[in-house]
Amino acid sequence: MTFVKKSALNRPKIMKIALYAINLDRSVERWERLNTQAATFHFPLIRFPAVDGRLIAKKDRLGTDETSFVHRNGRQMMSGEYGCYRSHVAILDTILASDSDAAIVLEDDVELVPDLLARAGAILDAVPKAELVKLINHRTYGFVRRATSSLGDRIGRCLHGPQGSSACYIVTRAGAAKLRDALATMEYAHDVALERGWHTGVATFTVRHNIVHWNPHTTQSQVVTDGGYAATKIRGLKRLPTHISRAVDYIRRIVYALTMR
Repeated sequence: MTFVKKSALNRPKIMKIALYAINLDRSVERWERLNTQAATFHFPLIRFPAVDGRLIAKKDRLGTDETSFVHRNGRQMMSGEYGCYRSHVAILDTILASDSDAAIVLEDDVELVPDLLARAGAILDAVPKAELVKLINHRTYGFVRRATSSLGDRIGRCLHGPQGSSACYIVTRAGAAKLRDALATMEYAHDVALERGWHTGVATFTVRHNIVHWNPHTTQSQVVTDGGYAATKIRGLKRLPTHISRAVDYIRRIVYALTMR
């Protein structure tokens, strides 16, 4: 779908925004639900086949730093989050190979809204320097507003995090190119890595209030596997590097939120 966006010289240009949904081959019901909604709203939704981390042995995982992951997250990497991460990184090449100016990337457990594409276009118009904007989060504490779109969405950054979820976000071509390089090696779960704009170099923002919401499939997570967080967690003094890493990131997040332009 295309939108007219004004440049700095107030000359209109056409912005084409693609819409992708990451979906596992075995998750037929999730795709059918999402695709039906897209058809109802006349959205040109494109399915992107997800990487099934459960089918990949630990020794065969590519682009991971398992030691850094444990130190930074305080637990072992789960097969589901490995598949999720690799799926989100892989889709960046598809976006860059397309003729779109930007793309909305969805996971298959969200509910579409009829004005999604229009609001995405308005958000990019309100914050021209944005290269990535999260459209759904679990939390947005300490929100600092940068702008408000013509359709009423407040855009900014948060002092507190991680905000959680990479289930829906806008990424521009420039943002996709930077993310492809910055996220080449997995050291965090994707939702955490995505919002670390101070590290990726991607101009990263978020909306104050979620634009899309989760559907009933969210309660059946395909990311939390291998016994869940409790079963993979390390304990005692081994968690000291995790505490240090999180403290440093917390400070950098605050600075990033307060110095946005």
